Amino acid sequence: MTPSQTNSSNARAAGATRPNQKTVLDDVGIRRALMRIAHEILERCEDLERLYLVAIPNGGVPLARILGANLKEIAGVDVIVGVLDTTLYRDDLNTGSERPLLRDTEMPSAVDERFVVLVDDVVKTGRTIRAAMDALMDFGRPKTVQVVGLIDRGHRELPIKLDYVGKNVPTEPMELVRLRGDQGNLEGALEVVVTDATERGATP
Repeated sequence: MTPSQTNSSNARAAGATRPNQKTVLDDVGIRRALMRIAHEILERCEDLERLYLVAIPNGGVPLARILGANLKEIAGVDVIVGVLDTTLYRDDLNTGSERPLLRDTEMPSAVDERFVVLVDDVVKTGRTIRAAMDALMDFGRPKTVQVVGLIDRGHRELPIKLDYVGKNVPTEPMELVRLRGDQGNLEGALEVVVTDATERGATP
């Protein structure tokens, strides 16, 4: 096999691992968007000492931590960062036959009179955000609740409005949009990828 044939074969092999998949936001873009959002949060928050970031797992967790670090860098304030599982509050909980996978909830304190900012990675129907708002009430009565969505892909089924958006990405309803890390799961450099509906079952 000639060198050119070898290179062509390698290119085809590499491309075969991620068919019909594209990156819509890389790590640099994600961090730039989160820094901008941090500035926007600071402009709108009346009392930084009562600001409370609440991550929706899984993708919202690393994003909320980056936002918290950004807020400390900009304003010198240590913002509480919690993690809130929404699984048991979803309105489609009983529509499937499989037992739902529960994730950890880590809320360091109550949210009474706090300026809460929910953080999610990809927002589509709005049902996860609605579930997060319901779950949040178990931890108190916040002063306000705002929502960060790194990616707003449209296709709302509920009247949920995002207060802070990293990027609007038009998609087809059946496409898969997800946040991932280059070291597996959500570790390392992050990126948001869109996978064609026909390749939903493909290994990323």
